[in-house]
Amino acid sequence: MKNLSWRLIAVLVVIIMAAVFILPTASMYIKGTSEPEIWPHKKINLGLDLQGGMHLVLEVQTEKAVENAMSLKISDIRQALRKNTMKNRGVVLVDQSAKLHVKLLSADDLPAFRSIIADDFPDLAVTSASESGGITLVTLAMKTDEAERVEKFAADQALETIRNRIDEFGVSEPDIRKQGENRILIQLPGITDTKAAKDLIGKTATLQFRLVDEEGDVRAALASHAPAGSELLNLVRKDPATGAESATPMLIKKRVLLTGDSLTDARVLFDNMANEPYVSIEFDRKGAHIFGKVTGANVNRRLAIVLDDTVYSAPVIRDQISGGHAQITGGFTMEEARVLAIALRAGALPAPVKILEERTVGPTLGADSIRKGIWSMLIGGLAVIVFMVIYYRGSGLIADVALILNVLLIAAGLAAFQATLTLPGIAGIILTIGMAVDANVLIFERIREELNLGQSPMAAVEAGFDKATLTILDANVTTLIAAMVLFQFGSGPVKGFAVTLGIGILSSLFTALVVSRLLFDSILHKANVKTLSI
Repeated sequence: MKNLSWRLIAVLVVIIMAAVFILPTASMYIKGTSEPEIWPHKKINLGLDLQGGMHLVLEVQTEKAVENAMSLKISDIRQALRKNTMKNRGVVLVDQSAKLHVKLLSADDLPAFRSIIADDFPDLAVTSASESGGITLVTLAMKTDEAERVEKFAADQALETIRNRIDEFGVSEPDIRKQGENRILIQLPGITDTKAAKDLIGKTATLQFRLVDEEGDVRAALASHAPAGSELLNLVRKDPATGAESATPMLIKKRVLLTGDSLTDARVLFDNMANEPYVSIEFDRKGAHIFGKVTGANVNRRLAIVLDDTVYSAPVIRDQISGGHAQITGGFTMEEARVLAIALRAGALPAPVKILEERTVGPTLGADSIRKGIWSMLIGGLAVIVFMVIYYRGSGLIADVALILNVLLIAAGLAAFQATLTLPGIAGIILTIGMAVDANVLIFERIREELNLGQSPMAAVEAGFDKATLTILDANVTTLIAAMVLFQFGSGPVKGFAVTLGIGILSSLFTALVVSRLLFDSILHKANVKTLSI
């Protein structure tokens, strides 16, 4: 009776816990209501293949990160040249390359320049030096190991930045992981606005504050080229009535006065005067100090707010702005302003990303998959239930009760661990239904052997469970190890299958060895059974 008592308590506790975890899902799908707010957990999450959504494979253009890192070296190298009084014609980034060209006016300075690079810029190397027309052209490139480190860091940082953006976008249970060295797999279940999601994920969000070139001639720059120190960028405006965009070319100084790295917050506010939303940004202490100095030194000049090489606004500085606040306007819709604010808060991507693969799974297809999956579970489960009753008669009913409880425990496990149920996961549940009665079959055959040897029903049940337990544990533990390996090294559908298989194995062990034994002992003790229906 002591064994009966602890088994009864264990089963009751597990059943109550399972009911608690299943309740939000049951109320969602049976009654059509939202999950009860009193529960601290959520309903079972459905994967991309069940509720529809978006599948993307991105490639991080890591070579651009190396190029950006090299461009940041330009001002430092220029400063080093001035410090060592080396006459030069400038330091420029070679187009479409992660190399720098340094033009020295004296070949005698070359040994000293090599020494400066070796001492002050250990991550750079002089790859070539040639003299032409009295100018020594020196080519600098990043060392291979340093370039590999920058590329790896760019891919890792892009992964984290995209994850932060998607978390703020409000997608439930996104699947975001690296594939290879520079690719990122993204699955967004339940997403409906795919365009907004792509815009948010792919936006580099490099925010810069630069002065407008007031002296330059835009027409002349369009006809030939921009003056030294400036470049042509477009000021983009959108008509709120028609949604049509217009681009006005502007000459913008290349020198960056302040970047978005100093941002601490970005939020959407509404301008009642202009009747349109805008993005309010806030700087940290250092950024606020720099912004105050920039605005104070350039009163009555236009300051361009540049995001991803597009000018969003270029207001005239009327006075010094010392509060560390600024506004980005541009004829946004509320959704566009929200996406921009999220991108700025999550930080800039270290390198551009390219969409290599895009698939959209419609909710209709997902609903159809759920319906077919449930039908396959019901039909498979019913077939197993009928077989057990026919073959093992009364004892088969005990196995069927354990089987039904096993399915409920799997559902509770998915909700408790906030695992995601996928179509292969449903296949794992169906497989578990067959495996769950497998343990009962081993136990029942052992009981039959003991009964054939003349044992009493009580002794036969006890011997049957004792002799079959080790065999059941061996078989299920090895399968559980396989499920753990699939979960650790698999991805997508494989991982979904491994989740339900692993939870199913643990629940089937509990129902076969504890629940079935409890039912047998309860019947044999209370009913005083002389013969066993098996």
